[in-house]
Amino acid sequence: MTTHSPVPGADHYIVIGETHVASRVCATLRAGHRTVDHLARPGDEDLRTALSGRPRGVAVLLHDDVAALRYALAIAHLSSATPLVATVFDRTVADELRRLLPQCDITSPADLVAPALAGPSLDPEIVAIRRHDGQVRAVRQDKGVLYVEDWQERSQARWRNRASRALSQLRPHDAGTRLLVLGMLAMLTVLAADWAWLAGHGHPAAEAFFDAARVVSGVGPAVAPSQAREYQVLSALAMLATIAFTALFTAGVVERMLGPRLIGLIGPRTLPRTGHVIVVGMGQVGMRLCVELRRLGVPVVGVERDPQASAARLARSLGVPVMTGNGGDRHVLDRLRLRHARALAAVGSDDLDNIAVAIAAHGVAPHVRVLIRAGEHEAIAETRSLLPMGTVRDVTGMAAAYVVARLLGEPVAGVVAHREYIYLHDTEDYFRRGELPARARCGHPSATRGEGPASSFLPSQG
Repeated sequence: MTTHSPVPGADHYIVIGETHVASRVCATLRAGHRTVDHLARPGDEDLRTALSGRPRGVAVLLHDDVAALRYALAIAHLSSATPLVATVFDRTVADELRRLLPQCDITSPADLVAPALAGPSLDPEIVAIRRHDGQVRAVRQDKGVLYVEDWQERSQARWRNRASRALSQLRPHDAGTRLLVLGMLAMLTVLAADWAWLAGHGHPAAEAFFDAARVVSGVGPAVAPSQAREYQVLSALAMLATIAFTALFTAGVVERMLGPRLIGLIGPRTLPRTGHVIVVGMGQVGMRLCVELRRLGVPVVGVERDPQASAARLARSLGVPVMTGNGGDRHVLDRLRLRHARALAAVGSDDLDNIAVAIAAHGVAPHVRVLIRAGEHEAIAETRSLLPMGTVRDVTGMAAAYVVARLLGEPVAGVVAHREYIYLHDTEDYFRRGELPARARCGHPSATRGEGPASSFLPSQG
């Protein structure tokens, strides 16, 4: 294995990736008078040549987790002493990379910014909040100074969350579910009415239930006509009505079985009714935010345009309800009961879409807090100066500030945002302003391109 030792005093770094985070990291390092080799997708020789310059650190900032894994292994194979920072979303891939490369700092922009989005979702006075090792720590500010304290939700809010979960059971959310619930409740009503009639006329409870079930199933009552002619007429009408109710119920079941089933009728994936947080955009950031809120015991519901998206399927396995639709549609926001929500977070990958969702949310419920993901479009800064739409979090800037700090060898535990500044949270619970020029962009006109991931550098399996 080839090993290079960094040159003392050298301020040379390598950034791999074409993402917005990679661009911000490169620009920030260069603004600090450091030299940077910015490579988009370097091939074998490109990577070997770049590492021959003995960089002080390497950042692998890609959207493709598999490619990030390959590059990280290749860099460790070529220069095991070089500090490495990589962004990986998938927890399985991240855990495997940590096992293989303990010296590598593994994180993802979604993990970094989820606490900073969850905090204002719960309370406008909370800068960030996170549950770790059974404790919930909140970041607050007093006279411009950030500090950390233990946090516990008020008992009134906890009871409200429990009541919301109870009331959300069997709540229809679309046409197919409404048919299913309507048909089921109608058949149960017929069953209960028939049983009450028979029990009220002296029949034993078990016998009355048996005869009522016969009526609902269409078999007919076992009571002789001479005993109760009125009951014969009512049971006949009930059987005819049950035919229609059964058709409604069956249609609802078929619709639900053929659909993606991203929202449950009972259990944890039901639509919350009050005190919940609506997360529009179920990408990496949206998914992590939902998981963080669920860990805090806060009801949450996601909104995704594509029901076949991988994040939507992942949300189902994690017990997060996801409604299919456009988060900027007033009808969708009404179905999500935005007026009774605690907050709405617009965290899609497109900043302009997030602005549109925020404007729609203000139109439906001006009193509900709105959080906006930003960092990838200049228009977000201009719009924020014109319209106070809500709390804005520069996801790209926060992730870039963390990566830069780790490349420089600083003991950073996390990153938060407060007003227009980004702060680094160190291991001693102190905060300092991150090294990140406002709206920094990479000065390279185009990153060096190779043939693809450096897969040939992977260590042999034998």
